[in-house]
Amino acid sequence: MAIIDISIVPVGTGKPSVSDYVAGAVRILKNEPGLKYELTGMNTIIEGDLEKLLSLAQRMHNSAFDAGAKRVVTTMRIDERRDKTLTIEGKIKAVKDKLGK
Repeated sequence: MAIIDISIVPVGTGKPSVSDYVAGAVRILKNEPGLKYELTGMNTIIEGDLEKLLSLAQRMHNSAFDAGAKRVVTTMRIDERRDKTLTIEGKIKAVKDKLGK
């Protein structure tokens, strides 16, 4: 199990807002069965099988081109553990536990 965070930014679209492009990428994500994700103000966090996530990331990246962008900058981080199950909730809980909450 892996977690990625991904940020897709179209460049040279002629307007400062990129929410239409983000929505297009999230639509692709929503059509993927069995994936847990969280949309944040700066990126999207997705939990699942790494191979599936990498394929999904490429399709999300390409969605900005499909929507008319001429250049797309995608930033992605991968967190994968093989010694125990890794979940979005588990990562948050570990920090909150250490904070005493």
